[in-house]
Amino acid sequence: QVQLVESGGESVQAGGSLRLSCAGSGYPPSDYCMGWFRQAPGMEREGVAAIDDDGSTRYADSVKGRFTVSKDNAKNTLYLQMNNLKPEDTAMYYCAADASFYGGYCSSRETYEYHYRGQGTQVIVSS
Repeated sequence: QVQLVESGGESVQAGGSLRLSCAGSGYPPSDYCMGWFRQAPGMEREGVAAIDDDGSTRYADSVKGRFTVSKDNAKNTLYLQMNNLKPEDTAMYYCAADASFYGGYCSSRETYEYHYRGQGTQVIVSS
């Protein structure tokens, strides 16, 4: 049974940094697509960052240069380092994972389309 548990969300001032973590279990991380998406109240879900089974990464334009996604397969933990946070980054952040069924599977989907997701961790950025 796949389980994902996020942590690290909190309230920060604009310009600050946070690191989100996602502890996973029940799956082999080296064979899975993983990533983060976020949703603010009244807004559509937005894919934020992804790291594919081959280690390649992808980012939303809105976070490029500020956010970095990484994973530690040995610890089965996914991270999202967020720097220079802006008020528009305020949202619930979700960790997501999905099995990589074939080459290119991960990059063919948005992170919010992945099969498994956690309960989310709240990030609030004040100006």
